[in-house]
Amino acid sequence: MATSVLNSSVLVLNRFYQPVHVTSVKRAFSLLYQGVAKAIDQQYRLYEFEDWAALSAAAHHDAIGTPHKRIRVPRVVVLMAYEYLPKGRVRFSRLNIYARDQDTCQYCGRQLPRSELNLDHVVPRAQGGKTTWENVVCSCIACNLKKGGRTPEQASMRLLKKPVRPRWTPLMRGAHKRVTYREWLPFLNVADASYWNVELVDE
Repeated sequence: MATSVLNSSVLVLNRFYQPVHVTSVKRAFSLLYQGVAKAIDQQYRLYEFEDWAALSAAAHHDAIGTPHKRIRVPRVVVLMAYEYLPKGRVRFSRLNIYARDQDTCQYCGRQLPRSELNLDHVVPRAQGGKTTWENVVCSCIACNLKKGGRTPEQASMRLLKKPVRPRWTPLMRGAHKRVTYREWLPFLNVADASYWNVELVDE
């Protein structure tokens, strides 16, 4: 449980409160502790690490345990000296592939927790398949094992849809309709859609 919380997502804002990427809880705590970022709540109040750690980790909040206490997990942090919105292609990362495929196995169609999913090369590397947007999909463990080192055709399996390179950061497409954490909502509502053509950090 502690590991899954540490690897879960935190929204990162620049100093103008504009979303720039998504990182893990583990990385967010590191940024807070170093003083590079501050935690922010839904009332736009900023907290340095010590102030945030002093907040009560109520039962309805995610929290991590330390030897001395439990610390509430920040779901949004602000980079205090960063004012830019990165431009360029969507980063090819595990997080983005899961987001593009909506945590859904592209063979059997089941939507599952990410701990029960992995990535599959449609054309196996042993057969010359490349590690690209167009050849990597999200799959459940069972389908991945069933397919093995074969193509879908060789394994008598069918892809739900052809994998493609996304034009926009997949996690943030339709963000007004699908928010990962309610704490993100105040900051997504003020974001223009063009802000989401940004790279996600590799986890």
